[in-house]
Amino acid sequence: MRGLSASGQHASPPAEAADPARSLAHTLREATERHGERLVLLCSFQKEESVLIDELLRLGGGATDVRIATIDTGVLFQETMQTWREFEQRFSISVEVYDASNAEAPWTGPEHCCSVAKVAALEEALRDAGGWITGLRREQSATRADAQLVEQDRARGIYKYNPLAYWTEKDLWRRIHERELPYHPLHDQGYASIGCATCTNPGSGREGRWAGSEKTECGIHVEALN
Repeated sequence: MRGLSASGQHASPPAEAADPARSLAHTLREATERHGERLVLLCSFQKEESVLIDELLRLGGGATDVRIATIDTGVLFQETMQTWREFEQRFSISVEVYDASNAEAPWTGPEHCCSVAKVAALEEALRDAGGWITGLRREQSATRADAQLVEQDRARGIYKYNPLAYWTEKDLWRRIHERELPYHPLHDQGYASIGCATCTNPGSGREGRWAGSEKTECGIHVEALN
């Protein structure tokens, strides 16, 4: 891996960018060797996490100590809950749950969204972490187009790893089908990106998230992308 620049970003794309499978394995290995059990993989049970968790477990050794965490907004799709159970069964993992729900005023859509609560839940999940793994990909949206394999999350003072930064939709689906990995069934119904049931519509990239509004991020990645 190339080192970080003074700004905490890679000065230029690393050589591994030309080989998505290699960049995935190398980035995960670097993360697990550096942080061990102080590493958190944030999971939303989408196609990206299908690939990430499978590859992580194949590394063996200390990679099996990585904590896998999810944020529950209380308004997830039933299909998300189904995929959650499938992940636990297929990968034999235990998922840590961080609550961002609001029983008194449930999330109803972009105008009443989970941004603040979701960020607070993430902060709790990363309280003692030295680094976290995400499913960010450059292809997903303009706000993610500069994502690097390894970044400094300056807001939290920890490392942020985006092992799939250079992966395309085609790369993901090739891996999923080659290895017969479980994946979220709404992807087959035109949902490229899946969040809460109250906000998400079918669409490519992230255009189905908060459809009809100018919102493009829930808030958990904004600091690192600024």
